[in-house]
Parts: sequence; C-alpha cells; structure tokens
Amino acid sequence: MTQTKKRSLFSTSNLARMAILAAIASVLFLIEIPLGMPFYKLDLSNIPVLIGAFSMGPAAGSIILGLKSLIGLTHSSSAGVGELADFIMGLAMILPASLLYQRNKTRKTALMGMLTGMICAVVVSVFVNKWIMLPFYMGAFHMTMEELVAAAHWGGVDSEWKLLLLITAPFNLIKGLVISVLTAILYKRVSPILHEKG
Repeated sequence: MTQTKKRSLFSTSNLARMAILAAIASVLFLIEIPLGMPFYKLDLSNIPVLIGAFSMGPAAGSIILGLKSLIGLTHSSSAGVGELADFIMGLAMILPASLLYQRNKTRKTALMGMLTGMICAVVVSVFVNKWIMLPFYMGAFHMTMEELVAAAHWGGVDSEWKLLLLITAPFNLIKGLVISVLTAILYKRVSPILHEKG
C-alpha cells in the first residue's frame, strides 16, 4: 500500500465514515432475528461492514468489523468468544467480496464477490463453530457433545458433524444470502454519500 493510499484510508472523512458505519453495525449487532434453528439467530450487523468495505476498501471494512466486535465486547454474554467467532466469520465474507470488487467495480463483480464471500464464510463457520463456539458452549453449560447435539432438537442431527453441516452451514448460508441481497439493494443508494469528498 502506498503512502497516498494510507493517507487516503485514514483521512478525516474516511475515519468519520468508518466510525458511523461501525456504530450502525454495533446497533444492528444487538438485534437478533430468530430463524427457528437451534443456537442461531440472524443479525444484520455485517451489512454496514460490507458497504464500508465496498466503498473504502478491504482494510476499511476490516477496521469497521473490528470496531463492531470491540464494542460488542462491552455487552458480551459469551466472554468475548462470540465476538471473536463473529469477527473471524465476518472477515471470511468481507475480505473476498471487497477484494474482488476493488479489482473491477461493476455490479457483476460485486455479486461474484459476495457469492465468493458467502461460500468462504460458510466453510469458515463450520470450523469456527467446531473449534471455538461448540467447545465454549460445552464448557459454559457443562455439557458433553452428545448433550449439545441432543439439545439441538433437529431432525436427523445425531452427531457433531451433522450439527455443523445440517444446522451451522445452512444458517450461515442464509445469513450470507440475506446480507448480500440487502447490501446489493442499499449500496447504490448510500454510495454517493460515502464517496463525497471530505
């Protein structure tokens, strides 16, 4: 990254935009929408993050995501584990999507970027849940994996990998799809504001 790009990223106007988008993302992080899936609720907090990444680049998107996660720590109910997992899965979607879009800023590339990001996020979510979230839940609630799987109450789920592949992966696919569709709808409407010279 050149010195000019560094200055541009941390310009007063960009810092203000990142702060505003992080604040919106933090509010959305508090609003959870039940989908009827065990353990999981949908939140739309990565829409402002993805919008910021598209308008200001992957670095800005990562900063917005990081700020959202740090703010989330102030009211965490998972000792920060949930925020860490959300940050990792957020990066898995935001970085591929915005990196592809930055190379060729067209609607088609944006859609391809979001599709790529969705796939990456789904794959990463399986392993983040396996190595971070499920061990946290088992420790926090003193449960064995068998008890955790039984608590899912989901047809056909009788093992850890079925839990991950039949519940975790589809949930994150739905989440990525919702975030992508809403970002596609909103981005052009807010893009002129985000690209105003400050």
